[in-house]
Amino acid sequence: MELREFFEHLSGAQRVYGQPYEKDGATVIPAVSVHAGGGFGQGDVRGQVSGGRGGGGGTIARPVGAYVIKDGRVSWEPAVDVNRIVLGAQILAGLALVVFALRSGLRRS
Repeated sequence: MELREFFEHLSGAQRVYGQPYEKDGATVIPAVSVHAGGGFGQGDVRGQVSGGRGGGGGTIARPVGAYVIKDGRVSWEPAVDVNRIVLGAQILAGLALVVFALRSGLRRS
């Protein structure tokens, strides 16, 4: 398998959409966001005993939602990513603290 074919296999539709299933009279098709990457290496250090080789890779998949087909209509139901909500709240709280600290420091000057 060539490298191009390998990455096409990783990011193909079968990796983005799950198997459809039926629930409460509706067909549900789950969808995920897939990010894949890899690293490869090779080297020959001249004049040294050791040579080189390498390789590695990884994939991250996160649910993004599902298509729901019911009564001939298709709708999109987004997935709720609680981790992103919490991270956003933490960033917002941190920025509020920085602004508060800066304003307090300017008043004292």
